[in-house]
Amino acid sequence: MIQLKNGREIESIRASCRLLAETFKALDGFIGIGVTLQEIDRFAKGYMEERGGVPAFLGYQEYPASICASINHIVIHGIPDGRALREGDILSVDMGIILDGFYSDAAYTYAIGGVSEEARRLLDVTRECLDLGIRAARTGNRVRDISMAIYDHATEHGYGVVHQFCGHGTGFALHEDPQIPNYVGRGPNPRLKSGMVLAIEPMINTGTGDVVILDDGWTVETADHGLSAHFEHTIVLHDDRTEILTAFD
Repeated sequence: MIQLKNGREIESIRASCRLLAETFKALDGFIGIGVTLQEIDRFAKGYMEERGGVPAFLGYQEYPASICASINHIVIHGIPDGRALREGDILSVDMGIILDGFYSDAAYTYAIGGVSEEARRLLDVTRECLDLGIRAARTGNRVRDISMAIYDHATEHGYGVVHQFCGHGTGFALHEDPQIPNYVGRGPNPRLKSGMVLAIEPMINTGTGDVVILDDGWTVETADHGLSAHFEHTIVLHDDRTEILTAFD
């Protein structure tokens, strides 16, 4: 069931999203060559908690960390470990916050030092996919309009689109209806309405869109070990506009 949010609820979700955006901005100054994924996890957790937030991912379905940290060919749900970032890596950080009972969710892929042209192009196109998906997310359209905008742009550039994972509603819980695929399928296609809070998140690969889930039950890799990028924003639909709640750059 899709749950529409009223003005008071949207303001509370906005506050959670604002703290999440501030956490991403703080990470931008912390992440760099030689920093380990566990250090990034501890930094993000501390930043959230010092400001009254609770990491939404920690303990969710027994997930063991506060963030997902996915390097290079890892698509999503990478568990932070002792690996240190190296020149040329790309790192996707996915995070969520619970603030006063309200949820936010976003992801950003960081370029570590000087990255290859292949990596830079992937980051640019994936960001563009997110922007186009958000542009299509307006009152009166349907979920499939978002999916089509993302899929068409990614495939136009020769990239693979991950099918097994998708965007979703959020706000009262980390994951709510509706599901928002990054491809055009035959599933539910609800009309978009004012008061919907959505997390739109293209996951785009340089090669195949196929993925493999590792034995830890969380880590998702590209099937061909090609690079993958992931960008996500929480947005809210109004009658006359769409507001990005987690914008930070």
